[in-house]
Amino acid sequence: MQIRRAEERDIPAVMELLEQVGMVHHNGRPDLFKPHATKYTPGELAAIFADDERPVFVWEDDAVRGYTFCVVQQQPASHVMTEIKTLYIDDLCVDAAHRGRHVGRALYEHVLEYARQIGCYNVTLNVWALNEPALRFYEKCGLMPQKIGMEKIL
Repeated sequence: MQIRRAEERDIPAVMELLEQVGMVHHNGRPDLFKPHATKYTPGELAAIFADDERPVFVWEDDAVRGYTFCVVQQQPASHVMTEIKTLYIDDLCVDAAHRGRHVGRALYEHVLEYARQIGCYNVTLNVWALNEPALRFYEKCGLMPQKIGMEKIL
């Protein structure tokens, strides 16, 4: 097993995992998410994989079993906010057939270490309320709510 930066050769496997994530969201909120859709195209993935400000890490043994998309964010100082560098986890997915094998935890721990190495103050992410397994996973990893988005459907 190894965790490494994603490469162009990983695009087909990452596309399959992106569809799994898309279906979790579609099944939970079909009013918002299309079925069998992916967040990125293969061409967009190639550009993201090459961008050091948007590192993507994959967990692989004989195949890619999980990924995490990250974005380096710099909060400029303002009248009310301090200037900090954040590593935002844009997406984390483990293949459904490999969940419960600590792949997600290993990816998350790798992201924490990477964030420390590049001088980040914190690691943040958003999680949809419909995704209760992800909420439980992140709570087990020690994450706490930072802010809460709310909606009223009209």
